[in-house]
Amino acid sequence: MFQKRFYGDGIPGVKPSTLRGLLVVIEGSDGSGRSTQITAIRDWLEHRGHSVIDVGLNRSVLVSPELSQAKSSNVLSPRTLSLFYATDFADQLENKIIPSLQAGSIVLADRYIYTPMARDIVRGAEREWVEAVYSIALVPDAVFYLSVSPRNLAERSFTKYQFLDYWEAGMDMHLSLDWYTCFIKYQRLLQQEFRRMSARYGFKILDGNRSAKAVTRELRRELEILIETFQTSSKE
Repeated sequence: MFQKRFYGDGIPGVKPSTLRGLLVVIEGSDGSGRSTQITAIRDWLEHRGHSVIDVGLNRSVLVSPELSQAKSSNVLSPRTLSLFYATDFADQLENKIIPSLQAGSIVLADRYIYTPMARDIVRGAEREWVEAVYSIALVPDAVFYLSVSPRNLAERSFTKYQFLDYWEAGMDMHLSLDWYTCFIKYQRLLQQEFRRMSARYGFKILDGNRSAKAVTRELRRELEILIETFQTSSKE
């Protein structure tokens, strides 16, 4: 269960057997409650004495500022955006995720490769090409996908920001001239792709329409089992 491996060739020179920590991924659209859950789970794990490292999309020292600036213009082509995110991920994998796992920490990923892959695929990228780009990725020990209805996602976005994000609404895909309608259509496409990916990559789908506390309780139960099993297997 805890035999570390990469989806493809991985990072040159890195032996999966040297990775002593756990990689836990929480996926979901903006408004699904990911960041809230990451904070709650991190505090809970640290209180239990675990070393915890956070990672997430667009946090690479190498390209994060440039990626944010490029997105603000709303003119990036799908392929350029895809390669930007792939570079962001590769830098974090090599310089943060792998060193943290080698040190025995629990890495909490506020989204991993699956969100950029899903975004690329619904925008028409070849599935085989996308999978090849992210074949360097380490297979996580657990992936939790917070599934929230598109209408709830829209309501949460309006409540928090008073507007819809251009990219999260899929406006570049021209599904509708109306932002709200485009948002709903785009999020439905993403959810369909995530459900296909859940079967392929072994996601645990959680109902994110519930209260944050209810989701946190379920995540804690899942992680307690995961950590206990991991610690037991490490002693064998």
